[in-house]
Amino acid sequence: MFELEALARIAQKLRIEVLEAAHSAGSGHCGGSFSCAEMLVCLYHGGFLKHRPEEPDWEERDRFILSKGHAAPLLYALLASCGFFPMEEMKKLRRFSSNLQGHPDMRKTPGVDMSTGSLGMGLSNAIGMAYAAKLKVSGRRVFVLLGDGELDEGQIWEAAMLAPKLKLENLFVLIDHNGVQLDGTTDEILPLGNLSEKFKAFGWDTFSCDGHDCGELLETYGKICRVGKPAVVIAKTVKGKGVSFMEGNHRWHGKPVGESDFMKAKAELERNLT
Repeated sequence: MFELEALARIAQKLRIEVLEAAHSAGSGHCGGSFSCAEMLVCLYHGGFLKHRPEEPDWEERDRFILSKGHAAPLLYALLASCGFFPMEEMKKLRRFSSNLQGHPDMRKTPGVDMSTGSLGMGLSNAIGMAYAAKLKVSGRRVFVLLGDGELDEGQIWEAAMLAPKLKLENLFVLIDHNGVQLDGTTDEILPLGNLSEKFKAFGWDTFSCDGHDCGELLETYGKICRVGKPAVVIAKTVKGKGVSFMEGNHRWHGKPVGESDFMKAKAELERNLT
């Protein structure tokens, strides 16, 4: 497990890898990838997700589902940093025949446990995985990352009702609460209200933290793993974190990164590489 400063540094380096890959590909989603960098780095490198890069299909590994599948570039860079495949593969992002497609494909990419892309389905998939583990009396845990814009999908709330009914103490939801989605802010598109109270009303334990503070994330992840019931982490984040002109700007949800913007963004990220 890494120290806090090392975890923060990994997250920033992954942002740079994502930026370079998206620039090279001429497409890709930087905004939502940048916002969840620390969340996933702390999950994988912080010791909370059991995995074996040398044995990607290890039966007793914990499962992770990137329900907001458009943040695939960050997931790929993270998996590469864990050793599932060389970081050089990032240069093939979104290329024909590449194993790193625009959205995660469990048939192509080592370390990807569920193909995602159509929003709203990840939590239902996670419930199936968690329930199967429970029936098999396995110690496997299941983590799923949701975007806050994704919470507009009704299927999320149907699934949220089911998890406590099945007593899935091995299921954990992480919400990348950056307040911005494809066409604007979540308040403009469809206000989410009090997410903590909503999930509590469905029978979940809820926790909130700063999604860019590795110390808070590690502490919060430790708490959810001890509650003995389905738990959700509402992590306050910034869309496009680390690049001034991308932060909080819905236009950078999936906008191609041109040469001028690429140079400016890379300079900012490298300058803040701690």
